[in-house]
Amino acid sequence: MDVKLTILSALLPVIVTLLLGFLAAWHHDFESKDASILNRMVLMYATPLAIFVGTVGTARSELFQDVALFVTIFAAIVGLYVLTFLLFRYVFRFSLSLSALVALTASAPAVPFMGPAILGDLFGKTSALPIAIASLVINLTVVPVSILLLALGETQTVPPGRQPGEKQEHSTGPAASTLPTTRHSVLAEKLLETVKEPIVWAPMLAFVLVLLGVQIPALVGHSLSLLGQASGGVAMFASGIMLAGYKIEIDWKVIVSVLLKNIVQAALVLGVLLLLGYHTPIVPKAVLTVAIPAMPIVIVLAVQYRVAQAYATSVVFLSVIGSIFTMGAFIALTD
Repeated sequence: MDVKLTILSALLPVIVTLLLGFLAAWHHDFESKDASILNRMVLMYATPLAIFVGTVGTARSELFQDVALFVTIFAAIVGLYVLTFLLFRYVFRFSLSLSALVALTASAPAVPFMGPAILGDLFGKTSALPIAIASLVINLTVVPVSILLLALGETQTVPPGRQPGEKQEHSTGPAASTLPTTRHSVLAEKLLETVKEPIVWAPMLAFVLVLLGVQIPALVGHSLSLLGQASGGVAMFASGIMLAGYKIEIDWKVIVSVLLKNIVQAALVLGVLLLLGYHTPIVPKAVLTVAIPAMPIVIVLAVQYRVAQAYATSVVFLSVIGSIFTMGAFIALTD
């Protein structure tokens, strides 16, 4: 299949669904509060089911088939997440919640949503391995960590005149001295709440089943997949509804996030692998997996935790639009 046709066939439905949500809100068929309800359905049911079914359908042998590919994708996603979080939290001194949201946006490609369409057309049946690896890494590491940090961020007091997600100044005085005594209890409470989230325990359960060699009946997997298949479409439709309530903001945070996700991450993977002497098929699989644009779930989390909703919507929209060009470039470079 032609490269341009491959990219358009995978990304055009995402863009169209996003625009349909925008038009629905503009026509007053849906309001912002409706987007919150749709996002909750995606986060609580559709996405966990999609991840669970996709993971348990992966053979254990496939997960350990190529160690180099696993290490590359793991380092690209987790490594960039950590670096981005540290940069925004301790250099730019942004809030815990916003730092976590930016880190997730910049590091996690929308493989569970767009991977089968993009990588499937490019690599055929062999695309199952990078899709499985990236999905497991994302949903077992950066997603639960982000949810935990967002939950912890909710416990921080927001001073008058400052919105959640804006720069945070360090507290001083008597109130600050009481924080260490409660920090561990708050962390334990939020950690327990995070583990209870379906989007956290569902991939963990699926991963354990795969490691144990347990296979669920095909009829059960097929039954669970129907709602799971709606996760990407509903998330993007809800994102379009939100987009109608916010102006697309193009500030330095948005620009940096899109550059990190669409260009820097894949470019680093390409450069490192070539320096280490790797070639086809590892190079194109690893590079194009991480070159997939930002996940719509960052908008879902932004809505749920009420942090930087306009930022999340803008980044996902621009990342998806921009990926038509950036993914085309990386396909050409790895061909």
